[in-house]
Amino acid sequence: MPDLAALAPTLAAIAILAALTVGILWGSRTPSYLSPALAILRGVLQLAVISLVLGGVITSPAWVGLALLVMFSVASVTATRRLTWSWRRFAVVAATMAAGILVTVAIVFGTGAIEFSPRYALAVGGIVIGNSMTIATLAGRRFVEAVLEQWDQVEGWLALGATPRQATLSQARQAVHSALIPATDQTKTTGLVTLPGAFVGAIFGGASPLEAGRFQVVVLASIMAAGSITAVALIRSLGNVTVRPDPL
Repeated sequence: MPDLAALAPTLAAIAILAALTVGILWGSRTPSYLSPALAILRGVLQLAVISLVLGGVITSPAWVGLALLVMFSVASVTATRRLTWSWRRFAVVAATMAAGILVTVAIVFGTGAIEFSPRYALAVGGIVIGNSMTIATLAGRRFVEAVLEQWDQVEGWLALGATPRQATLSQARQAVHSALIPATDQTKTTGLVTLPGAFVGAIFGGASPLEAGRFQVVVLASIMAAGSITAVALIRSLGNVTVRPDPL
């Protein structure tokens, strides 16, 4: 059991930061100003549980596989809900995310860039799943927003006989580009602006800076590859637009 007294400074910092977040958003009359604080609370609880669970299963391939499946399921549901829930859309989101993730991790472990072991599979898989979820959400939402903003243009192309995917090609390309901007900027500024979590975690775990850097570069490349596949496949699946979509 962790020493509660030792955890007191951590809990105090989290509480103050959450209160500061709520105060700033409430003061500016931002909608759903409690959402970030609730997300922090949920994150704390989930990390506490997963830390206790993983301590006993991180060396078991079966349990690690189950943990990754749970992560992927939650990520797929979360991304779908951001794009308006339906079982059909869930299937599309899950399939496109799975394509990007599976191709990427197959390359990473198949080439031997990272050792194929339960702990590394969990680390790389979890990072790639989380970032694919974010990119899928950003791509899907940006596509719908672009189609709504430029509906006159889309409708004009449809009237001229273009297929739905041809009519929304410009919006699809914009959506993919926009969705990849955060990951691209993170990759470009790694080591200059930020020290990514995988890099810092590897050093804290005892790896040399060179080894930690090698691991981080592979992770960043994995995020970009999986995100690109996910975004392009998802927008291609969503691009069959024949009527004006509802706002998200």
